[in-house]
Amino acid sequence: MPTQAPQREEDSGVVEARAPNVGRMFLDRVAETPASEAFRFPAGSGWESATWRETGDRVVEIAAGLVALGVTPEQRVAIASATRYEWVLADLAIMCSGAATTTVYPSTMAEDVAFIISDSESVVVFAEDDAQIAKLRDRRAELPKVTKVITFDGTTGGGDDWVISLDELARLGAELLEHDPHVIDTRVADTGPDDLATLIYTSGTTGRPKGVRLRHSGWTYEGAAVQAQDILDRDDLQYLWLPMAHSFGKVLVTAQLGIGFPTVIDGRVDKIVDNLAVVKPTFMGAAPRIFEKAHGRIVTMAHSEGGAKAKIFDQAFKVGIDVARRRRAGERVPPHLAVQHRVFDKLVFAKIRERFGGRLRFFISGAAALNHDVAEWFEAAGILILEGYGLTETSAGSVCNRPSNYKFGTVGLPFPGTELKIADDGEVLIKGPGVMDGYHHLPDQDREVLTADGWFRTGDIGEIDADGFLRITDRKKDLFKTSGGKYVAPSMIEGQFKGLCPYVSQILVHGNERNFCSALITLDPDAMQTWAEHHEMAGKPYAEVVSSAAAGEMVHGYIDQLNAKLNRWETIKKFVILNEDLSVESGELTPSLKVKRKVVEQNNKGRLDALYG
Repeated sequence: MPTQAPQREEDSGVVEARAPNVGRMFLDRVAETPASEAFRFPAGSGWESATWRETGDRVVEIAAGLVALGVTPEQRVAIASATRYEWVLADLAIMCSGAATTTVYPSTMAEDVAFIISDSESVVVFAEDDAQIAKLRDRRAELPKVTKVITFDGTTGGGDDWVISLDELARLGAELLEHDPHVIDTRVADTGPDDLATLIYTSGTTGRPKGVRLRHSGWTYEGAAVQAQDILDRDDLQYLWLPMAHSFGKVLVTAQLGIGFPTVIDGRVDKIVDNLAVVKPTFMGAAPRIFEKAHGRIVTMAHSEGGAKAKIFDQAFKVGIDVARRRRAGERVPPHLAVQHRVFDKLVFAKIRERFGGRLRFFISGAAALNHDVAEWFEAAGILILEGYGLTETSAGSVCNRPSNYKFGTVGLPFPGTELKIADDGEVLIKGPGVMDGYHHLPDQDREVLTADGWFRTGDIGEIDADGFLRITDRKKDLFKTSGGKYVAPSMIEGQFKGLCPYVSQILVHGNERNFCSALITLDPDAMQTWAEHHEMAGKPYAEVVSSAAAGEMVHGYIDQLNAKLNRWETIKKFVILNEDLSVESGELTPSLKVKRKVVEQNNKGRLDALYG
């Protein structure tokens, strides 16, 4: 296997000729397509739309408002909010004012909010609502540098003028612009490519979050690199729900600035499927859990009907996967198989595509590993999922599959301008314009991950194939060795199980220094509700359903299927089904839905020890 990905002869001109900063990138987009739709967002029971000119006018006023508050270049301004139109307005305004955005997940506990805002030295905070304001007020003594809180929906006043509305900030900006109409143009012109643009605190699976320092040049590179790949154009329509506090969401916005397509934005996760059917986007980015959940829901609903419908559904996917594999390999599809496929497309696949709006060209999956079988299942239905890869420390986007050139089980090819290589111990190294400056106030940790010649140590184990595609096999720190001396890659096993069992929500494989592997499993509440209705447990509490003997037997059957695919030392000998699903609120998932392995293992130490007793 190659240890370094070959350099690709793609259009690097767009990447090299990119704007010097995000503010310039945004204002150039407004100037180029002022009357085109930029954003669509919820308004009452419907949707409201804003053009690039309208968005630009609002952003410039908010940016001027920040200047009026005394915000200076590269000073940090925090945003504590769910994904919504106002989040993007605030971030773009911060960029245009020359300041830097500190991102805060709305689910972050007050203690960590105070740490992030204090450590970043943020002077102003955009707070979505009263819940976010309360976290700040409760910790106000720890935030002496915060001079003003701007709220989108929250209550202003409170006995002082510490909290004001977004409209009030815009009015301050409008007043400043009357006296100095070029103030924002000047700020943008004075912002350099290497100036700090964003501080993103990695949620981390262990320890205190670390602030990742990302430059303007990193974000402009991301937008230009996506544009250079020529996979999107202005006629596309994006659906954006991803947490904007996560770097993946920011990449999708900078790609929008570079290309000019409109974006429908709504961060309510429970509304995704309903909204897709209404707004009919052409592409969307998401974490694998969204695809796993959709796959599980559709499969369990089809099987719950039983009889002929279930048989037709299963045969449709058998044929669909066969046809898709042949086409991917460049093989001819036999006439009898092509006829079957057309029939099944009308009976089954077209209906699935309609659930997602009927216009999707592709999904983009990132933030965690996507199961190969789930990707193939969607492809069989005519929905392509392109897996990508990157880290907060590399401005998220570093590698991605393309619609015309993809391999399931890999995360694709490097972005133009990004280099990849594999270290002697198998660790993936990345070099390119997206790599961070370093960690905020943590120079010792910089030296641990950044080499003297600019390579970033990702902490992931992988390999590069002969065509330059990168395959990630596991997190370096997650690999463990059984007491028999055999190495196990838990993420690989967990991903396989998610492709087999449509009822699973999370699985954590355990076995470090143990004599066999075991697993902690949670089952998806929605899927299990349907399952319960067909196993004489309709209406029973979730904990009672998942702890039933019937549920245990069902999971055991899927574990047997999994074990048949594994090496002997990797097989799951025992497992526990937990009575509650893992969640961000419980502290067992990061806000980007990654399992905090050590937290889950510690919380369930007694259960795990009992398996080996």
